[in-house]
Amino acid sequence: MKLGWLIPIAAIALMGLTASATPSPWEQPAANLAEQVAEILGPGQARLTILNMSSIPTEQIPEIRLLLEQDLKTHGVVASGAESANSIRVTLSENARERLWVAEVMEGDQARVAMVSLEAGAARQLEPAGGLTLRKRTLLITADDVLALLETPNGFVALEPEEIVIFNRAGADWQQKRIGIGQKRPLARDPRGIIIPSANREVFTAFLPGTVCDGSYQPAQSAGDWTVHCMENDDPWPIAGPASAGNASSLKAFYNASRNYFTGMVVPAVGAELPPFYSAATVPRQNGFGWLIDGIDGRVQIVENGALKPVAGSRDWGSEFAALRSGCGAGTQIVASGSGAATADSLRAFEIPALEAVPASAPLAMDGTVTALWTAPDDKSLFAVVRGTDDRYEVDRVTALCN
Repeated sequence: MKLGWLIPIAAIALMGLTASATPSPWEQPAANLAEQVAEILGPGQARLTILNMSSIPTEQIPEIRLLLEQDLKTHGVVASGAESANSIRVTLSENARERLWVAEVMEGDQARVAMVSLEAGAARQLEPAGGLTLRKRTLLITADDVLALLETPNGFVALEPEEIVIFNRAGADWQQKRIGIGQKRPLARDPRGIIIPSANREVFTAFLPGTVCDGSYQPAQSAGDWTVHCMENDDPWPIAGPASAGNASSLKAFYNASRNYFTGMVVPAVGAELPPFYSAATVPRQNGFGWLIDGIDGRVQIVENGALKPVAGSRDWGSEFAALRSGCGAGTQIVASGSGAATADSLRAFEIPALEAVPASAPLAMDGTVTALWTAPDDKSLFAVVRGTDDRYEVDRVTALCN
């Protein structure tokens, strides 16, 4: 990491105003019905037909079919219009109180039925809940790959794939110290890493694939007075909510050191079998909290009361999200990156009152692709690592302003 790249910037960037597609009102029923059908059929192929006996406009049926096909595919069921020994006939009906989607599943000569119900007004378009504005302030720009960053009383600790780089202020200048991690395993593409600070930020623990490092700091001294020890370690990483000891909502997960995601094994157990995932966050609930996970298959799901449930309105999310306690609206939002390999990514806040992700802010434009996103120790801000088109890395602090 070149010291010349380090730039504290006081100016706050304006929020991005790019419009984002409104989540489809049919995502949740399609996901629920597909899950039931897949439990009946298991992996394989089936012929899918849809009969519309409801007031849903004909032009919306292709969208519903596409959602069903996509959701079935995530469960291993390939649906098409071709002939098959298995078939799925979905009837869309309704009465004065509710809509009813019924799937008649034929497997050989056996027929079974799956169904979901929706409120009659389920076709409403989701509107942004409350209102907040996301802002960013750039803390660091570097030519080197940054996995995570920690603010210390006198500077920064930057976590890289092979080194920990410590920056301390010395008057108007910066001192830096590079410490080799001693990584002995070959790293996967786009590896992950996190830094967990102590309450006074004078001690930290850094987690990397197959390695853990402990660092301690002597206040008001130079960069050379940092002490860091690294060792091979496959213990689970703290990933959801503040990782402070005794936090009831903290969750730890085992990381797949040969890949770039978590295996799905977590501590403590959450009562449901989790798929491999990239990100996790704690979502407050009336009687406690739930855990939101972003599977490597692109599905965002929430664990509540020991059950794993799909979250509608999250199809445009990328693999990075984190919780932000803004004090706006419901109080806590989930900030998610955009999907796809965008050269100009964005962040957007969402609220999840039930099983729908409802936009709570306009998108905040980022100057590249978001490669890491995590909650700051105060819960009231986030840190985002952004890889620019020039392959430089930028670390931003993201905050929210209530409208």
